[in-house]
Amino acid sequence: MTVTSSVSTIALRTFPIFQGLGDDRLAAVARCAMMRRVPRGSAVVHEGDRTDFVYFVLTGNLKVMVSDEDGREVILTILGQGEMFGEMGVLDDSPRSASVVAVSPSDLVTIAKTDFKRLMQENFELAWHVMCNLTRRLRDADRKIESLALMDVYGRVARLLLEMSEEVDGLKVVRKKVSKQDIAKMIGASREMVSRVMKDLGLRGLIEETDSGVILREKIYDL
Repeated sequence: MTVTSSVSTIALRTFPIFQGLGDDRLAAVARCAMMRRVPRGSAVVHEGDRTDFVYFVLTGNLKVMVSDEDGREVILTILGQGEMFGEMGVLDDSPRSASVVAVSPSDLVTIAKTDFKRLMQENFELAWHVMCNLTRRLRDADRKIESLALMDVYGRVARLLLEMSEEVDGLKVVRKKVSKQDIAKMIGASREMVSRVMKDLGLRGLIEETDSGVILREKIYDL
């Protein structure tokens, strides 16, 4: 069951896209925003759906994925706190290009398509952030194409882990909840191969799997 509620300006301030807005403009955003709680495993949007909302991840993780008629899936990315999705359809009025499913229970801020268009017209900083976000995704897609074409499975796993990692107490750590099956779907390999690679990386001291995430060691950069 999905639960919705209003959104405070304090919550909106946690998103990079809204941090440059003044109090009055942020209050205007809050008036047209809603909070939506999504259970683990629930689909937020489906590929081919009409675009009605833009979404911002307050808590939790979600996977962006596409599939074919036989049910085979490819995961394009894993989204986490502070990230947004759904803005492409706002800009070009096209249907959803991918499905988005909650990997863990997630709290999402939603803004209707018409409201978000108006907010971008009224706030250059917001529109600029959207453009920068789309540019970053294009660069990520270029790197993914490169790794699929030029790297073996070891290299693809290592690059994905590095791209998903964040700095925690001087260490690179992957804190997003992602299964080996999902990693396989992101890099174009089998789950069994990913499991073997991850086990080997651990034995070689390149990664350490803990309850709080996967810790990456410096030598992983050499793969």
